[in-house]
Amino acid sequence: MTNEFLAFAPIYTDATALDPAAALLDEMMARVGVDGLVAAFADPGLLALVDQHAASVRDALVEAERDLDAKALAAYARSIVAAARRSGRYVPAAGEAPVRPAEWLTGDWHLLRLVAVCFLAEEFGLV
Repeated sequence: MTNEFLAFAPIYTDATALDPAAALLDEMMARVGVDGLVAAFADPGLLALVDQHAASVRDALVEAERDLDAKALAAYARSIVAAARRSGRYVPAAGEAPVRPAEWLTGDWHLLRLVAVCFLAEEFGLV
């Protein structure tokens, strides 16, 4: 069973015990990030697409005058999840994300945007 609004009670690690933003980024990494990034690193076209989404995330945070930190990325991820749900899309549970690059390339944009959030979180050492 998955939680519809990402308000969950995960098993906390020391790093996320007091940081709900880090906990949410960890959940996004488990739900879509790991599989999406593995697929992206296996396919140059998909990696370019994830990189374009990451640039859009960075631009949105700069435009909103937000730092690129765990709190801002978690808030951005929550907004993408909310928008996806409003339009009838879902976020897969951990282990249910597409695996093959072709599945990601034909998937919904919100999944790629969430992978981009995970890409940035990994790049800046936030997960």
